[in-house]
Amino acid sequence: MFSKQLQIKQTWNGQPALAAEEGSVFIRLDHEGLHVHVQAPFHHDPPPPSPSGLTPGLWEYELVELFLLGGGGQYLEIELGPHGHYLVYFLKGVRQVARSVAPLRVACVITSSRWQGDIVLSRADLPDGLSHVNGYALHGQGVQRRYLAAAPVPGPAPDFHQPRAFLPLEGLMDWSVS
Repeated sequence: MFSKQLQIKQTWNGQPALAAEEGSVFIRLDHEGLHVHVQAPFHHDPPPPSPSGLTPGLWEYELVELFLLGGGGQYLEIELGPHGHYLVYFLKGVRQVARSVAPLRVACVITSSRWQGDIVLSRADLPDGLSHVNGYALHGQGVQRRYLAAAPVPGPAPDFHQPRAFLPLEGLMDWSVS
């Protein structure tokens, strides 16, 4: 179903992740929009205290994130948790949230030690000129909190809002409309 893959298999600062922590994000752009499919380990962290759906502050819980950079410094932040919670922001500059984005569809399934999730966004909600991407996974609590990345980010602490650390989409996937 999804042919292009972004592997999350290192810590935020570039150290190898444990094999049991590695996950993947598959992304595809077609006539409907952006399809994001997550396959990740389920770490049994407590879910957010709200029902599944739009969840402000989701980054405090177990989740996988995808950042997509467009032209002019605009980017999309997509967060998806194993229990069906999500948060999608369209940003116009680093940490400059322009608006929240409502997905067309969201579905998540937990099967013992793994989870899968799907989120679909309208093409109209994407930044123009998509060029770079990075993916992250977070789990654990307190001092046991783990921050994983597809491409490492510089600095003394995890900060995922660093577009200069994103991977070029060229070579990762074909963005032609199917």
